[in-house]
This record gives sequence, structure tokens and C-alpha cells, in this order.
Amino acid sequence: MGHVSGTSLGLVETQIATVFGPGDPLRMRSGTTLAPVEVAYETYGELNAERSNAIYICHALTGDAHAAGYHEGDERPGWWDNMIGPGRPIDTDHWFVVASNILGGCRGTTGPSSINPATGEPYALDFPLLDMADFVEVHRGLARHLGIERFAAVVGGSLGGMQVLQWALTHPREMGRALIFATSSRLTAQNIAFSAVGRQAIMRDPGFNEGLFLTRGTTPSRASPSRG
Repeated sequence: MGHVSGTSLGLVETQIATVFGPGDPLRMRSGTTLAPVEVAYETYGELNAERSNAIYICHALTGDAHAAGYHEGDERPGWWDNMIGPGRPIDTDHWFVVASNILGGCRGTTGPSSINPATGEPYALDFPLLDMADFVEVHRGLARHLGIERFAAVVGGSLGGMQVLQWALTHPREMGRALIFATSSRLTAQNIAFSAVGRQAIMRDPGFNEGLFLTRGTTPSRASPSRG
């Protein structure tokens, strides 16, 4: 991508919000309930008095809540810093931008590395399987926490775009526009196969320890899986 005008946001901080609790758990598409649900998120710019200038950013598989600006001590900015900031395409001189880490993302948001209240240990492989609708319900929970009823736009690419599409289909009145990039409504067989290979590369690593690596002090980080 070529040069993008504007300036970086400078130092930013990630915040944590509890958007579902034991008395009001997240009711997932599978029928399972989950609580508590914490969400890591960042905001950039200022919300206007009418609360009408908010934009929600949904991230791709490898993204997180840190979409723009710098964390203290970092040499590199957030993953979409060239798009978000003063004078940039998503101009924080005009827009209030919300970026969050998806459910299961384990970058500050509840996921397999979080403590399961029922066991006192990380969820690991006991964490519920996720549906695109579950991601969206957590986004909507964060919106309620922030007091935003309608976004001027919801933006996302790849997996993020799938979240935007789901949100637009199920709750279209909650957004003025849906901006969807490099995404589709479903995966192809080839893409599903690539994802299966990636999972197997992790699960066949001896350090995976049947998903219990967090409590056993190992890490599934080998460059190539063992054969057998």
C-alpha cells in the first residue's frame, strides 16, 4: 500500500469491559451460556453529544483490539494504523472509533486461556465452540456498555468482514453503513482444508499437551509438527 497522509494517534491504551455477567450471561448460538465475558477494546477520537459519529472496527483472524496508535514501549503501531487517525481514511478528527478483540481471541477478551469459574483452571478445549453470531453479540454488548445504539459504520475485512455481514443481516438498524472488504458469506472447501492443516500443526505439537499446555508449562511453538 502506498503512503497514506495524516498522523498517528500516538500513545493509546487497551481497556477491559465486562459485558456479560453471571446474572446476564452470553447466550450463544449453540445453546451454551458463558459468563463472565470480558472484552479488550480501544477507542480513538471523541464521541459527539448525539453519539452519532461512532465507527466499529471488526478485526481479521490475526488482529486484536490494538488497531491504531502505539502502546508504551512499542516500536510498531497497531495493525491498521495507516487507516485510522487524524487526517487518515477513518479520520479521528471526525469519528469516534471502537476496536475490540473478538470472543475467544485471548488478547484480553474471554477465551480458552481465561479461567473457567466452574473449575478454577483455564477453559482450554472446554471453551465453547463459536459462531459468527456469538462474535456479534459480544460486539453489541460492548456497544451497550459504551452507550452507543447505532454506529455510523461498521468496518471489517476477512473474518472481520464476516462479522460485519452477520451484524448487518441480523441487526441492520444498528449501523448506517456496512463496509466489508476481502470477505465472503462462507468459506470454500479449500479454505476449510487450510484451516484444518493449521489446527493440526498446533495440536500435533508435543507441547500442546491435549490443550492443557497453560497448566503444564509448555508451549506448542515447534516450527514443524512431529510425524506419526
